[in-house]
Amino acid sequence: MERSSVTLPNQELENISPPNIEMVRPAPFPPSRFMQLFLEKYGYLHERTSEASSSPQLTDAIREFQWVSHLPVSGQLDTATMRQMALPRCGVDDTESHSAWTERLNSVFTGHRAKTRLKKRFVQQRGKWYKRHLSYRLVNWPEYLPEPAVRRAVHAAFQVWSNVSSLEFWEAPASGPADIRLTFFQGDHNDGLSNAFDGPGGALAHAFLPRRGEAHFDQDERWSFKSRRGRNLFVVLAHEIGHTLGLGHSPAPRALMAPYYKRLGRDSVLNWDDVLAIQNLYGQPLGGSVAEQLPGKLFTNFEDWDSQRPWDRKSGARGPYYCHSFFDTITADKDHRVYIFKGNSFWEVGADGNASEPQLLQEKWAGLPPHIEAAAVSQDDGDFYFFKGSRCWRFRGSRLLKGYPQLCRAGGLPRHPDAAFFFPPLHRIVLFKGPRYYVLADGGLQIEPYYPRGLRDWGGVPSGIQAALPGPEGSILFFRDDHYWRFDQISLKVVATGQWAEELPWMGCWDANSGGTLF
Repeated sequence: MERSSVTLPNQELENISPPNIEMVRPAPFPPSRFMQLFLEKYGYLHERTSEASSSPQLTDAIREFQWVSHLPVSGQLDTATMRQMALPRCGVDDTESHSAWTERLNSVFTGHRAKTRLKKRFVQQRGKWYKRHLSYRLVNWPEYLPEPAVRRAVHAAFQVWSNVSSLEFWEAPASGPADIRLTFFQGDHNDGLSNAFDGPGGALAHAFLPRRGEAHFDQDERWSFKSRRGRNLFVVLAHEIGHTLGLGHSPAPRALMAPYYKRLGRDSVLNWDDVLAIQNLYGQPLGGSVAEQLPGKLFTNFEDWDSQRPWDRKSGARGPYYCHSFFDTITADKDHRVYIFKGNSFWEVGADGNASEPQLLQEKWAGLPPHIEAAAVSQDDGDFYFFKGSRCWRFRGSRLLKGYPQLCRAGGLPRHPDAAFFFPPLHRIVLFKGPRYYVLADGGLQIEPYYPRGLRDWGGVPSGIQAALPGPEGSILFFRDDHYWRFDQISLKVVATGQWAEELPWMGCWDANSGGTLF
């Protein structure tokens, strides 16, 4: 079956006159491939004369996109529309959503209410499997994610669909055939240039409808199992599996099958529209009862692991567990010990580059939750500051100071910060959140006047960093996923970048330290 990784709002508009370029303000958001092709199609990315006038067809196309995306329907490329176009999304087209738009317009002009499209949206024109027991195979996965966690996520992604339908799934052996295959690719992977993956952002994945049974995922995306770090792999897996079962995109904004991937929260992974869609194709579970659906927040623990088991012993990988995956955050104390946090554990790495065994957070800092989002140690008094969600903790050694934890927002701090570190020149803690940073007042959790400021002050430091540390020779090191950036305080720009596990011996990932130290 044909599919496209990018579908423009109206495929029939091939020869429309472009609008006046002066009417469009530059978008403050990095363009996804969807937005780039949309703007190229209508002439926004090319020089045009001021004689060109706005097109009624273009306005209609924008209105359609806004309606499908649940935005205010204005027909203008406003900030909200440009932001929506820049969001990562599924690469399967929105044929049904566009048909719903056309039907709605007809109902407006004819004065009749639009008929429900539930049955029409999931009719068998898209195809379906003619058996109830389907096999699947995970062909490969991102090397920085632990294989057991990925396999658990895949199993759970299939399970959410079998819970509410008559379908059953089983993992096929590596040497045998499989009905559905899940594969990670880079760039062009013989699906056509229009379907080539474009790295982080843009189209994260696409799938083929029955009965080809394939789902492809962008190998270069920042995959994770957390809701606020990288792209949640479980959500994208479950969405694309829905396509391999014959489901199109849903017009319901909270549906798993909405074209823009769902965020996991308190509500169920599948909403009523998803359930009706899959049951329309395959019927209810055997016995006619629907299994209980679990809230989405329970599907973020696939990376839990046994801290007593040496990491990846079969493959011969060396170094602590965090060296082969992402850590949550990192900080260093006054004695130059580095603390690396992941899940409910942490490691201490001495100046000699030797890492300790994993230790439990609760045993060192009682009451501290797992998956800390940011941490910093004051080089003035040695206190540890931890940040997660809207709460802040302050420990002196292992003792929680009076009045903590407290709500960070009371002092103007952002919720869910990306990273924090102690900045020696100012003797202040600096917090990072997206494209902004905040400087904390001395001795408290209040924001200094005139902050936040833009990340452009830190020339070359990317948005969404996970940690920062004062580095050697007055530099500052920033971390995100498996990369680091070295920021020079004199030139005020990034002067080097690389992979921390391979290039920084003091991170504890080498068998023997070469003599390099952090301080």
